[in-house]
Amino acid sequence: MIDPRPFAERWLAAWNAHDLDAVLALFHDDVVFTSPLAMKVVPESAGVIRGKPALRAYWSAALAQVPDLHFELTSLFAGVDSLLIGFSMNNGPERFEIVRFRDDRVSEGHGTYRVET
Repeated sequence: MIDPRPFAERWLAAWNAHDLDAVLALFHDDVVFTSPLAMKVVPESAGVIRGKPALRAYWSAALAQVPDLHFELTSLFAGVDSLLIGFSMNNGPERFEIVRFRDDRVSEGHGTYRVET
């Protein structure tokens, strides 16, 4: 199992540095990533991004839309082979990214957003 705190700190630092290579280094080449935001940024994906090259293209486009992106860690939960990373972006509402590991890298990730009730 990945040590949760150091992983979350690397993830957070890479995003806050806008270092896409460092973010992608945390993921397997055959990663599958889902996100409601992907449906908006890459509509033809239907929200499912497959493989590191497609993930790079998606995140590059998303970062271009938010050049001042800054994440704050709000919570961290560990499972057997997964983490739930709670964060806020630019002091906005809390969001969660759920990542599942194979060996020492992320094989599956899911971006999630608050549902207004």
